[in-house]
Amino acid sequence: MSIFNETLTSLHEGLVNKEFSSVELTQAAFKRIAETDGKVEAFLALNEEGALKQAQAADEKGYADGNVLNGIPLGIKDNIVTEGVTTTAASHMLGDFMPIYDATVVTKLKEAGAVNVGKLNMDEFAMGGSTENSYYKKTKNAWDLTKVPGGSSGGSAAAVASGEVVASLGSDTGGSIRQPAAFNGIVGMKPTYGRVSRYGLIAFASSLDQIGPMTRNVTDNALLLEAISGYDKRDSTSMNLEVPKFSANLNGKVAGMKIALPKEYFQEGVSAEIQAAVRKAAAQFEEMGAIVEEVSMPTLAYGIPAYYIIASSEASSNLQRFDGVRYGYRADNVNSLDELYIKSRSEGFGMEVKRRIMLGTFSLSAGFYDAYFKKAGQVRTLIKRDFANIFAGYDLILGPTTTTTAFGIGEKNDDPLAMYMDDLLTVTINLAGVPAISVPGGLSSDGMPIGIQLIGNYFEEAKIYQAAYAFEQANDYINQHPNL
Repeated sequence: MSIFNETLTSLHEGLVNKEFSSVELTQAAFKRIAETDGKVEAFLALNEEGALKQAQAADEKGYADGNVLNGIPLGIKDNIVTEGVTTTAASHMLGDFMPIYDATVVTKLKEAGAVNVGKLNMDEFAMGGSTENSYYKKTKNAWDLTKVPGGSSGGSAAAVASGEVVASLGSDTGGSIRQPAAFNGIVGMKPTYGRVSRYGLIAFASSLDQIGPMTRNVTDNALLLEAISGYDKRDSTSMNLEVPKFSANLNGKVAGMKIALPKEYFQEGVSAEIQAAVRKAAAQFEEMGAIVEEVSMPTLAYGIPAYYIIASSEASSNLQRFDGVRYGYRADNVNSLDELYIKSRSEGFGMEVKRRIMLGTFSLSAGFYDAYFKKAGQVRTLIKRDFANIFAGYDLILGPTTTTTAFGIGEKNDDPLAMYMDDLLTVTINLAGVPAISVPGGLSSDGMPIGIQLIGNYFEEAKIYQAAYAFEQANDYINQHPNL
């Protein structure tokens, strides 16, 4: 059997109807990985023995309880810790790290009976937008192997797009789920900050990081978010709120919904084809009965500088723990404690991580804290106010996910500022902490996927899913797949 073109729901039906077992399904996933991952390079580590044990347990339990994740093979981004399975954050610094516990989201997946196939490649410590910053390998875009899959969750996106798994978990600090989802023609959700526990997520920027689902379609995405959401006393930022049935109201109805279309999204730097795709999506929502109106989001232009100061400052603080003493890579042939620190961090971290640590340390330094970090925090407040003003009169915000479609491997390696500017349309969502989804919005003239972004108010993921499902049902984009 093949899992290519399948979904969580279709595979669940097959398990319920005894068309195949979870063991057979998991073996099919590993077969697909063996056939394609040499080209796509999405996985860093496979969990074959453990996965087959989980699959056998799912088969023995049976599928009468209607739990759609039971027995389904999934992939996990490699900055989410997994007991007994290496977790490296794609860094030399954590090359031999074998966790002794599971992240909360992994525990929830295990309780649901999901099968962990393995760990997926990413930009080192989630710092990057192309998955070219991994210490181990460069993941390729499933639609065109000469192009990047996006990042930092590039492995998570490429594995789903290439049919190696039907769903995966990624993490999103400034667009790291939504941008690779857009580049690979799949669905990626960044939930509200606090919706999903961050316990067991290796921190990049603690006030921005959020784990989320990556799937082939909207229904599967909603089901996976239901499974991983919920309060966790081990995460002080976790919100003690009831988890809605995100998949309950997927009926294709958006009549009367008010959707805002910020004019700042249609500016120089956003490709004409992507702008056209967004305007087409707006027209489709209007045809379905939604009210779409142009609004202004004046702080959009300040999102990039505010984000990179805040994110880099938090990264500088979070990555202090990797010093060559307690755990992680330790340099050899050192003659002093200072030399141990310097050599271990110099050899253990890649160039992009070092760049952000330096930027963050500078922004937090005594002479520059007020001019940079404090000012960025003030801008963050203004960005939150912009979103609050829009959501006072609208249900959702519609726009593009990315400024361009996937670019060539190596194309932006010598220009980190150009790479940073690609995050223009995603970082403000993380700064505000609101939820947002990227859904397939068609193909460009050169056959590459375009992502459409829907942004909601705090903890209104259900409303986002409702509109995203209606858009998905009005188009055949979900049936467009790469030819691998």
